[in-house]
Amino acid sequence: MDLEICVNSIQSAYNARQGGATRIELCQALEQGGTTPSYSTIKYCTNELGLRTYVLIRPRTGNFVYNALEFETICQEVELCKQLGATGVVVGFLDSNHNVDMQQTKEIVSLAGDMEVTFHRAFDICNNPLQNLERVIDCGCTRILTSGCKATAYHGMDMLKSLVSKANGRIKIMAGSGVNAGNAIEIINTTGVEELHASCKHVVGEWKETDVEQFLDPSNSIYSETDSNEVQRLTTLINQL
Repeated sequence: MDLEICVNSIQSAYNARQGGATRIELCQALEQGGTTPSYSTIKYCTNELGLRTYVLIRPRTGNFVYNALEFETICQEVELCKQLGATGVVVGFLDSNHNVDMQQTKEIVSLAGDMEVTFHRAFDICNNPLQNLERVIDCGCTRILTSGCKATAYHGMDMLKSLVSKANGRIKIMAGSGVNAGNAIEIINTTGVEELHASCKHVVGEWKETDVEQFLDPSNSIYSETDSNEVQRLTTLINQL
């Protein structure tokens, strides 16, 4: 069983390693679903921390239908990740009908070379997940990160089990969203997933209504960060399996 910790900053990556993590998904703006992290953050995680680093490549928030200019940016970011020694990239491409965009996905898999390619939770808003599973497999991706098309992996266990069964070892199914030390074992035993994805985050700072005039918006005062103690709890649990 492999565990991936989703981190949104250099400090979160450091905290994840302190908690025993060896593998991360690296992003920024996690509260908005995540976007591509900076060059220096990728370099620090791969070179200084020595973590197996999977980099989220997402040029903006919003939907997963990308125009030519956005896709060119994505391609350049993938090339950069190769140069910096990332283990893999995390992407998701849909068409206007909410099906996997096979052309864009295949192009990124080819461009990634030896890097692994994870198809992220854009998968969870596909029209027909079992049909789109086949599309992702045909594109050559290494894994799918999914909550089983529900808000959390715990609530999506039925679909996760179906995906694992239909995949039949042709692609890895990684359960993510709401995974923690309290439900991880049940998710694993119920669904048969090979990998887990968790953020193990906590909120730093405190927001009061009286702060409105000074800070204007909560995002200027509080933020989330990986909790090394929560990572350690989950890592210890997984290592005991």
